[in-house]
Formats: sequence, structure tokens, C-alpha cells
Amino acid sequence: MKKIMNSSLNINNVGEEVELYGWVQKKRDLGGVTFIDLRDRSGIIQLLIRDEKYASIVSEIKNEYVLRVNGKVLERENKNYNIPTGEIEVEVTDLEILNTSKELPFSIEDNTTALEDLRLKYRYLDLRRPILTNSIITRNKIVHSIRNYFYDNGFIEVETPVLCKSTPEGARDYLVPSRVNKGKFYALPQSPQIFKQLLMVSGFEKYYQIAKCFRDEDLRSDRQPEFTQVDVEMSFVRQDDVISAAEGMLKKVFKDIKNIDLELPLPRMKYDEAMDLYGSDKPDLRFDMKINNITNLFTKTNIGFIKNIINENGIVNAVLAKNCIDVFSRKKIDELSEYLKDLNGSNLAYLKFGEEVTGSIAKSLTEEELESIKKALNIENNDVLFIVAGTNYKKVKTSLGALRIKLANILNLIDKDDYKLLWITDFPSFEWSDEENRYMAMHHPFTSPREEDVDKLINDKEHCYSIAYDIVINGYEAGGGSIRIHDGNVQKKMFEALELTEEDIKNKFGFFVEALKYGTPPHGGIAFGLDRLTMLLTGTENIRNVIAFP
Repeated sequence: MKKIMNSSLNINNVGEEVELYGWVQKKRDLGGVTFIDLRDRSGIIQLLIRDEKYASIVSEIKNEYVLRVNGKVLERENKNYNIPTGEIEVEVTDLEILNTSKELPFSIEDNTTALEDLRLKYRYLDLRRPILTNSIITRNKIVHSIRNYFYDNGFIEVETPVLCKSTPEGARDYLVPSRVNKGKFYALPQSPQIFKQLLMVSGFEKYYQIAKCFRDEDLRSDRQPEFTQVDVEMSFVRQDDVISAAEGMLKKVFKDIKNIDLELPLPRMKYDEAMDLYGSDKPDLRFDMKINNITNLFTKTNIGFIKNIINENGIVNAVLAKNCIDVFSRKKIDELSEYLKDLNGSNLAYLKFGEEVTGSIAKSLTEEELESIKKALNIENNDVLFIVAGTNYKKVKTSLGALRIKLANILNLIDKDDYKLLWITDFPSFEWSDEENRYMAMHHPFTSPREEDVDKLINDKEHCYSIAYDIVINGYEAGGGSIRIHDGNVQKKMFEALELTEEDIKNKFGFFVEALKYGTPPHGGIAFGLDRLTMLLTGTENIRNVIAFP
């Protein structure tokens, strides 16, 4: 008799003889009749045991014992429509205990109260919980869908090295000591960036890989040091070509996994606009609440700190929370103020519009200023306005961007079942690093500047923009890429802009610079974070829930 999975059985199988294997989820002895919920990776099915010859075996069975069962599929009298097999049960005709189990350190249930540290210690048990089992199975389906898409569209899967030369890409490398070359080290790849570009020089034209990558970074809920990315590179393309290929992949994955038909093309937004309106280069568009620039409403203000900020060419920005004055007590606003101070040292001001206007700066505003604020932002009674002012544009914007997310969660403005995707384009080529006291590449040193900005690489880094693009899903960066530099002269200018010496260039990138001299085609690509994409598609908020052994 062929072994089958629990979930493959349904009402149409009534009367069939089957063989099942699995773990005991629960046993219920009703005196003369025993019910066992048998669990395998596909789900749970109810076993019915009423033959007295199995009484001694049944009395031994405990949770998580491993069983082999033969039996006949019956229609259940009391159906359970909460599970796929809830209309049937299997009456046992043969039963064998394949293995026993110690008492568990926590229950194998989705709603376990066990702490994460304990569950990670016994990860092999934690993975038995259906919610994690299904996440790993969904990840497998996503990878299958991705591979099918790229294969059908003429891409070639190529594996690239894991032990390689260190080529700094903005994060710290993990190093592996070389046994043969004493005192020298291999680096684990932060991405296959240089290798996939060399594959374009090699003439493969369309490449992809499900690649392991490593970055020596701190753990976060959506990031960990060892991760997997869907790596893609294409020759003879412009930005629109790469975006189109990436959208095709996403459309297939969303349809295969969630049965959602993405409407293409996806919307696009330039980096500067995203920062201005949302304070983030990965805005969550599942709710509105844009950032408002209200600097011009304070040009004649008598509020000292705001007046000083404006005199120093600073800005005053705000986000408006609608119809929620009762939600934001003084204590709650103090918590938000502390949050911004801890985030980046920003100070939060606020106005509450009730029968009278109250708040931290209410008494310092003139009637004219209050009316102009209400009119400009369409403020109504019961609204709360949160204000941040400062001389550092990015600090003000990112403060309100973070606050915007906080407010949305407090006010339950986010539909957890919704998906909002968009492209962020036209990233700056450089960003200033206080730690390094110089401009650093915002993406990596192989990202092509816009054609009109090539001459700004050396003398006007602040206003130099790249042909770079990120795909954002529900406020998470799910992938990013760029058109690459294929002209050796432009690549040399980029290295100079990053203040690399000739010796640095030769030691770190000499082989790559040499490759650019041998007919390198125009090319570009993108990489998706597989872990993060799976996290989004399974509805969890912790990346560890979609990695078997995080």
C-alpha cells in the first residue's frame, strides 16, 4: 500500500484503504473509542480506534509519538470545517508505534507561549508547528515559481564562488583564514555582484542564481547575517528592461503563492519625492498620512526655537493624524517624544484641535498662525498635528517617516492583508558618512550614474544621481538593483570619487578593471531578498520564521 499525505485525503476517498505516517498531535480516549489527531507536514487527520486488540498499544501512546497506521477512510459524523480533512476520519485496522518521545519542552501548537530562545534551542521541534512548517513549504513554492519564471524566459542559472576576494560593498565581510596562504583570508560574499558582472563580460546575457550571501551585521527582525537572495543580471538592457523582467517574476510569484493578480506596470516614485512625502526610501503606501512641509507658515513666528531653525535655513514639517484626539493622551505623546529622541535626537512638538487648541506650542501661536495651519492642512476638530523642526533635512524627514509608521500602528490604519508595491528610482550616487568623513557609494561602486551626471562624480557628488531602483513591498525593501558601469573610464572616475588610490583600485578591483577592457556590454541587474520576500508573502513580521535554521 502506497504511503500518502494526510492533506491528500478528502470526502471523495471514503471507503478507500490507506497507509499513513505521522506524529501524534492529540489523543482523546472516550472509553471504548479513542480519537488521535495524526500530524504530518501537510496537516492533521483524525484517526478512529475502536478495535480492542489495540487497547494496550493505544494506552502507551503520547503526544509526538511516531505512528504507522493502516485504515479505512470514513465520513465523519461531526465534521470540522476548520481543517481540509475535517469531513473524514480514518478507522484504524493496523497500528504500529515507530518511535516514542520524551516530554516536550513546549507544546507543538501555533499559539505556543514558549519564549523564542527556548524554541530556537529546540528548533527541530519548533519546525513541527504547522505555522512554521507551512512557511518553509511556502518558501519552497516561491523558489520553484522563481526558477520556472527565469527558465521560461531564457535565463541561465550559474553558481558563483563562496570563498572569494574581499571587495567592499558597504558592510563588513566575514573572513575565512587560508590554510595554504598563511596570514591571508578569504571573504564570504556579500553578494555575487562582481561575478555576475563578469558573467555579462563572458557573454551569458541572462543570468540568475538563488545565492547565499553574508554580511557581518546586527540581527534585526527583517535581517540576519546569513541570507539568501535571488540574484539577476542582464546584458544589453536599460532600466525599464530590468524592471519589466523583475515585475514579470513578481507577478508570477504573487499569482502562484497568493492568487493575487498584480497590475503592471507597478507605480514608480523618485527617491527625493519618497523622502519628501514619506521620510523613507521604502514608504509603506497601505495608508496615506503624508509629511507636510509647513515651513512657510512660520516665517513670522515668535516661537524662539522655530525662528532660529528657519533663520538657519532649516525646515518645519508635520504629519496629521485624523480624528484621534482621545487616543493621544499626554502620556502617549511623551512616549512618542522619547521614541524620536532615542531614534535620532529629534524633538517633537504637537497641536491637538478640540474645542480649543492645546499642545506644546499652542500658547505661542497667534490666531493668524493657527488659522493658516488649519486651512493649509484641512484640519478638523479631533485631529492631532505632530511637528518636527530642524536644520538637518534628512533628520527631520526620517523622524517623521518613523513616526508616521508608529501612528499608523497605534491607529490601526494598516490592512495586514493588503499589498502595495512600488519602485523607488533615481537614488543619489553617494551619501555622506560621518564615520568615514567622506562620501560613500549609496549602493555600490559599480552603479552607473545618470548620463547627465557623469561629470558630477568628482566635483558635485551631492547632486549626482544613479540609474538605481529598489522594489518596495509594504514598507520593506524587497529588492534592489541598478544599471552597471560598463565603460572603464567612467568606472575609473567612480573610484576616484570614492577617494580610492591607484594601489587600492589595483589590489581590490584590478582583475575587474582589466575585464572591462575586453568588450563589456551594457548591463544591469537586480537582487531580491528571498527571506524577506517570503516573510511578506507568509504574513509574518520576523524573518526567522521563514528560515529553517536561522
